[in-house]
Amino acid sequence: MISLSLSLNQPVSSLKGVGAKRAELFAKLGAASLKDLLHLYPRDYQDWSSPLPIAEAPLDTLCVIRAQVVAAPSVAFAPGSRLIIRITATDGESDVKLTFFNNRYIPNLLLPGHVYLFRGKLSKFRGAWAMTAPDFTAESPSVGIVPVYPSTQGLSSRVIAQAVRAVLATLPEALEDSLPLSLREEHQLCHLGYALENIHFPRSQGDLDIARRRLVFEEFLILQLGLMQIKSGRQEQNLHPIPNCFPEAFARLLPFQLTGAQQRAITQGVSDMAGPAPMNRLVQGDVGSGKTAVAAAFCWSVIRSGWQAALMAPTEILAGQHYQSLSALLEPAGVRCALLTGSVSAAGHRKLLEQLEAGEIDLAIGTHALISEKVKFRDLGLVITDEQHRFGVNQRVALAQKGASPHLLVMSATPIPRTLALMAYGDMDVSVLDELPPGRQEIETYLIDPGKRRRAFGYIQKHLDEGRQGYLICPLIEEDDSGMMSVEAYAKTVEQAFPSAAVGVLHGKMKPGEKDAVMARFSSGEIQLLVSTTVVEVGVDVPNAAIMLIENAERYGLSQLHQLRGRIGRGEHKSTCILICASAAPETLERLRLFKSTRDGFAIADADLKLRGPGDFFGQRQHGLPQMKIANIAMDMDLLREAQKCAARLFRSNALAQPEYAALRQEIQQLFGKAGDERLTI
Repeated sequence: MISLSLSLNQPVSSLKGVGAKRAELFAKLGAASLKDLLHLYPRDYQDWSSPLPIAEAPLDTLCVIRAQVVAAPSVAFAPGSRLIIRITATDGESDVKLTFFNNRYIPNLLLPGHVYLFRGKLSKFRGAWAMTAPDFTAESPSVGIVPVYPSTQGLSSRVIAQAVRAVLATLPEALEDSLPLSLREEHQLCHLGYALENIHFPRSQGDLDIARRRLVFEEFLILQLGLMQIKSGRQEQNLHPIPNCFPEAFARLLPFQLTGAQQRAITQGVSDMAGPAPMNRLVQGDVGSGKTAVAAAFCWSVIRSGWQAALMAPTEILAGQHYQSLSALLEPAGVRCALLTGSVSAAGHRKLLEQLEAGEIDLAIGTHALISEKVKFRDLGLVITDEQHRFGVNQRVALAQKGASPHLLVMSATPIPRTLALMAYGDMDVSVLDELPPGRQEIETYLIDPGKRRRAFGYIQKHLDEGRQGYLICPLIEEDDSGMMSVEAYAKTVEQAFPSAAVGVLHGKMKPGEKDAVMARFSSGEIQLLVSTTVVEVGVDVPNAAIMLIENAERYGLSQLHQLRGRIGRGEHKSTCILICASAAPETLERLRLFKSTRDGFAIADADLKLRGPGDFFGQRQHGLPQMKIANIAMDMDLLREAQKCAARLFRSNALAQPEYAALRQEIQQLFGKAGDERLTI
């Protein structure tokens, strides 16, 4: 990160050649200021620095060759008026045939007698070397490693590179570094100026590695220090203490035996709530791992000690489901429960508000309605949010502000690798439910190609005849140029294939009330087949749903597929997940076969992290954390651990209070300020 100066605070439009329209395109990429532009890091690099002789270049592998154009190109037209341009070039020992399509400028760009570098995949056809549509550039001593930026329509990588060069040229030689010299020496990190120059325009692969290491370490360090600051800011006095003992009386209420993982999570949470500071814990577990029972134990413990509890769910149907299960469990033990959603009648709403404020309701379960200004509690001791990634940070904070420093519990059914959980929820303590309760149905998973879809439909029909229900998932809300059907078009195909079945449609552009109505009809059995996008990946229990068919399965990450599959197998009926994959790519099929072979959500999440990088384990990025610009948890695990240790040491020693860390303090404040987290004060 760059310590702010007046010049770097200026808008990108202050650069020569960047007008208002182009500045809008830069802003679209997150580069509204000159400082932002320097942090618009290349997404890739093209290495032109080591061209090979044609005969020594590897076949079917990206490489660079140096060759001289022998003669003027030949121009021809293929059927459909497709322009084909062929050129012969030589390195003096071997010739190569170069083919380009639909680029009428090639004859003016590749001139006979001139030497060029060509970058592409070399092949051999009938004994002759060939390259199809290679990138190329004129030979020059300055050609080396070229950055490739995340461009947008109207703003090419080349234009971005020119703008970055212009900003780098204005940086002073004695650029202030946000990391003090002592810390850089301890962790063998280069100076900021060197890092910025070589992350954009590296002179060698070694220089690029040095620059990237510095910037990744700093990004991790700032994030970890910010999270530690938030966490320490919550160390207020525990105003709602409970006895520090496992709630055996609660366990006796349950019609089942708690798993070892559930017992551990309950013990950890009770210990938090009995301690000197309020609990701030994440309970994450696979679909069906029993998070609700853990939440119920916490509610029971807090309410028995005289306080109130609130549970906020992202949808009315999910809130209603929680209300049914928790009230059935806790009301016989004297816990007064209430459901507060937007569809409660005005009179009923007024009465609930009065009862809450008077302390006549112990546990309020609801949606965003709970954070309404009119909602007041007598003494709120515990706040629970379910599927936290569906809420913004501010919504969780708004509910917590209904009480005086209540205990906080976040529940997530999205399995997150431990390392990613430390990043995403680094301000929380984490409990993991890594055991499934006995009796959970095994789900058979099949991987088929589109040619077997009719057979799959026949299999679904057998289940419908037996009274079961099913989900059919497709990726698009609206059709695009991919050739895949939209959810509405696919629903028509499904209606034709299953003329006697009631078919429903669900997607993310529907209004919340419409979505809830469709899910209610599916839950009641009125809809037999639900055609949906991934909006169902987190939803209600429909024990009668025993089939999940996922079209274009190659389009989804493994963790998302796991969430979808978790919608079935929730009742007594044998359940089946069918993946339809149109891709024949070996790596895609390997990924889907891995998914097919395991039900362990954490193993799947770890595989997803390795295969795709951090990706987006949270659906839309609503968890309120700053976006990582260069760090990649899958690639940079060792650097993450090193930065975490460094952050812990700096925090314990209160080093950030020292003058040499002023610039780093400023960066932490700015980064978390952009993320919208008002809790950070340094």
